[in-house]
Amino acid sequence: MLKLKKPVLFINLKTYEAGTGAKALELARIADAIAEKKDREIVLVAQACDIRLLSQNCTLPIFAQHVDPISYGAHTGHILPEAVKQAGASGTVLNHAENKRTNEFLERAIIRAREAGLFVMCCAESLERAKQIASFNVKPDLIAVEPPELVGTGIAVSTAKPELITGIVEGVGKIANIPIVAGAGIKSASDVKRAIELGCVGVFVASAIVKADNKKEAILELLSGFE
Repeated sequence: MLKLKKPVLFINLKTYEAGTGAKALELARIADAIAEKKDREIVLVAQACDIRLLSQNCTLPIFAQHVDPISYGAHTGHILPEAVKQAGASGTVLNHAENKRTNEFLERAIIRAREAGLFVMCCAESLERAKQIASFNVKPDLIAVEPPELVGTGIAVSTAKPELITGIVEGVGKIANIPIVAGAGIKSASDVKRAIELGCVGVFVASAIVKADNKKEAILELLSGFE
């Protein structure tokens, strides 16, 4: 199973044009060089169809944006955990704000991801949801704080809703030893620094890097918040 060196910068490529295919690889190579030079942990969260391309051409951990709780069989259109693992993924994200799922789905998906040897980061939109996820019999490796109303807004959860982060860090900590990551609206070093001060072990970003004109500078800016 994957071991991540904390703090971690997760870059979600979403389905942006700049995060798809050859352009995703361009960004991956930039991030890969920075991660090596700065000795920082950067994880790319990619579309399933791009996992093999990225994993074969960079050394960064690659996560699938989603997997389904299925096994080998007749499941046309679903994402098989073993398939993304064999393509080179070392982990997956579940329950992103743009792909919300029920707790029953998440419990089964976490179990299947584990069986396939995948690291799991599960998103939670609220303290109550985070506590529910932390109470699963089979737990994710990380929980990402991600209020949907801040996703893509450029308004960072770490500055707009610091009490949500501290509440989840404390609430989850009373149930299980699951580290917390801050997602939604993170765009600057100060946003990152604040998230770490609030008890997070990393940040989960997308547009601040993927849609940036200068992706190298955007990555360096966010990583400076870890210093």
